Amino acid sequence: MRTTLLAECAAEFFGTLVLILLGCGVVASVVLFGNGTPGEIVNGGVTNINIAWGLAVTMGIYTAGKISGAHLNPAVTVAMAVFRGLGWGKVLPYIVAQVAGAFTAAAIVFLNYRPAFEKFDPALEKTAGVFATFPAFPGQPGVGFIDQVIGTALLLFLICAITDERNSLPAGNLAPVIIGLVVVVIGMSFGALHGYAINPARDFGPRLMTAVMGFKNNGLTDGSGVFWVPIIAPILGGILGTAAYDLGLRRFLPEA
Repeated sequence: MRTTLLAECAAEFFGTLVLILLGCGVVASVVLFGNGTPGEIVNGGVTNINIAWGLAVTMGIYTAGKISGAHLNPAVTVAMAVFRGLGWGKVLPYIVAQVAGAFTAAAIVFLNYRPAFEKFDPALEKTAGVFATFPAFPGQPGVGFIDQVIGTALLLFLICAITDERNSLPAGNLAPVIIGLVVVVIGMSFGALHGYAINPARDFGPRLMTAVMGFKNNGLTDGSGVFWVPIIAPILGGILGTAAYDLGLRRFLPEA
């Protein structure tokens, strides 16, 4: 099936929109209404968030996969350009579409939950974390850089293994489900230090929305410099993870 760049960007926009609607939606639900204690995320809430983000990735991939391959993530797009022959002319349009989809979805989530935000955090000074990721230790923006690299490297390594025609492909159309499970386990294993964005668009689009909507302590306009970690670290991790798969395993597999 031949597609145009416009169609591919539309797929990236709507796939990322679905991803962030469901992902930020569950965080808003847990933070604003979890266990009847707004702002308190207990163990069950963390589990809900991890599972829902995995399902959100699955649904985003099913949305966009046939048209664009469902990158939904600049780290994936850059890695595919470096290692899989994606034209570099598509990289920036894909990323713009991904960030735009993430921004739009975050705005929809905020609009939906606005009454709850106004009741729990009327000054919008403590809930930007519903939409963007932050270090576990305030004042240390570099904390979490390594786990963002590791988490995204795992993500790309496993995406490559799961989708490689030379390897054992999942039966039927189950690859999106399995990739969603990968996201769940990465969140459980490497989500504590910086919220496991593992996706620059997933973090920057919603973070930009918080800045536009007047959220304080948003990591972008508050002088903390937090925003760069979930942009740079996932790009680096994605390149490292894809290189590890190609150099460590793929070169030993027979041509399909």
